[in-house]
Amino acid sequence: MNSSTQLTFAPPIPAARKWLDGVTFSPDRPLINLSQAVPADPPPLALQQVMAEALKYPETHLYGPVLGLPSLRETLAQSWSGFYGAPVHPDQIAITAGCNQAFTATIAALCGAGDKVILPVPWYFNHKMCLDMSGVIAKPMNLGADLLPDPDIAKGLISPRTKAILLISPNNPTGVEYPPALLHSFFELARDHGLKLIIDETYRDFHSGTDPVHDLLKQADWDQTLIQLYSFSKSFRMTGHRTGAIFANAAFLSEVEKYLDTTTICAPTLGQTAAEWGLRNLTNWLADQRQDLIDRRAAIETHFPKLAAKGWQLRGVGAYFAWVTHPFAESADTLAPKLVTEAGVLLLPASMFMPEGDPNAPRAFRVAFANVDAVGIAEFTERLASLDWPLAGA
Repeated sequence: MNSSTQLTFAPPIPAARKWLDGVTFSPDRPLINLSQAVPADPPPLALQQVMAEALKYPETHLYGPVLGLPSLRETLAQSWSGFYGAPVHPDQIAITAGCNQAFTATIAALCGAGDKVILPVPWYFNHKMCLDMSGVIAKPMNLGADLLPDPDIAKGLISPRTKAILLISPNNPTGVEYPPALLHSFFELARDHGLKLIIDETYRDFHSGTDPVHDLLKQADWDQTLIQLYSFSKSFRMTGHRTGAIFANAAFLSEVEKYLDTTTICAPTLGQTAAEWGLRNLTNWLADQRQDLIDRRAAIETHFPKLAAKGWQLRGVGAYFAWVTHPFAESADTLAPKLVTEAGVLLLPASMFMPEGDPNAPRAFRVAFANVDAVGIAEFTERLASLDWPLAGA
């Protein structure tokens, strides 16, 4: 059998969960699961109550408009305009069933088989899987030592079949935040070459900087070049309700509409209702969540010296993630299942975010720290620091 799904690899999260099969953890040493980017807690009680009330209304259980509830698109346009200091209109917004669907819909509307998208390495694995299954060629773009992409390197990868450059900031999997000037340089590069710049801003609300995230929506005709992707999943702790968004020009969203209508038809109404209420009422609450994530980032930095003394390196950290390298002789692929049984820690190896055979993959892990508090972060670093495995070069 030949199918599009056979063109890509198995989903990494379910694969990693299999390492837990048959393993028991004592109450005094429970599993520390740092594998998946999930909020530690459910939505705030007030939002849960809004969702419970919404279940009483018949329209909650019906199909909605393909591009999203008009009231949510209007509210999101107002929110976006205020955040970026530039006008955004409802017809420049499509609501999707999560940010993963925002990406798959964007690729379906933008690319055909054989087209190319420039993808920084390490990449978010679901982005690569989508491109594989769509017959779109991912052109890997290696990063610098600071884990930032270089527009000059991207320029050298552009070919006649290139349709877009994809960036994620704050980044998944590295946690690195891209400076506004760098994002502006990529916007100019894409505009000058007639490409789309796709920026996945799933983790935007947890950006640690005080400067504006970027000025791209202030550029003339921004929607001819920029496609922004967003998710409510992390911001309002509603991962299971699958609500995301695409920001682009209205003509492009007409093409997106075809894809959405033939997949989910519409994003779940309950999630959209929750997202709209959250935008109107949870500004202060979200600011507190942002500070909590910044504090967890600080906890990673505070406790990492004990790992650095053992040869580990903290390459990047921010939002939900840290990117770390280990000092051991064995590869991260081999060590990841051993970490479960010998340290009670579940991490994803870098190979899940990199091309097969990438020489940097054996040395690195992604740490998704958003679902553990400062105490858990301290315990995680203690467990890794206590490992007595053979070192590389020993």
